[in-house]
Amino acid sequence: MRTTRLVTLGDADEIAAMVRANREFLAPWEPARDDDWFTTERQRDGIRALLLEHDRGTCLPHVILDEDGRLVGRITLSGIVRGPFQSGNLGYFVSADANGRGRATAAVGRMVHLAFDELGLHRIQAGTLLHNVRSQGVLRRNGFVPFGVAPAYLRIAGEWQDHVLFQRVAESPSE
Repeated sequence: MRTTRLVTLGDADEIAAMVRANREFLAPWEPARDDDWFTTERQRDGIRALLLEHDRGTCLPHVILDEDGRLVGRITLSGIVRGPFQSGNLGYFVSADANGRGRATAAVGRMVHLAFDELGLHRIQAGTLLHNVRSQGVLRRNGFVPFGVAPAYLRIAGEWQDHVLFQRVAESPSE
């Protein structure tokens, strides 16, 4: 069963409908969004920008799928840096109706595989709000470990908020 796939411009309508339907559910966990964010046009513009970054090798933007292949979330490995760093930042969300069903855990697992086995990255970082224990569980189930707290890390729900930072480092090959 496929858990994620690369986002396409054709997903814009479905993503816009999903973020509209989950506006209140996602509000405590995301930046404050203006009404324009919830339109198909704005989602299409965002996807277009992410796909350009993907073409440059600095981003891996996927959608999360349920067991029936229905789009239920987004997951993106962004800020991919090569050279001696070989790292990227992971962010994701799952819609309210798919929450608690293992979709985020499976999607993060897939992105870990893609990051390490296909992209050859060394490290993935993700941050969660201090009180987002469910997302912390998703990361822990996928081998991420906390390594610090970043004060006023991101502006979420209109306020600068502290985040627990997690990382997962690729296993070193045997020498």
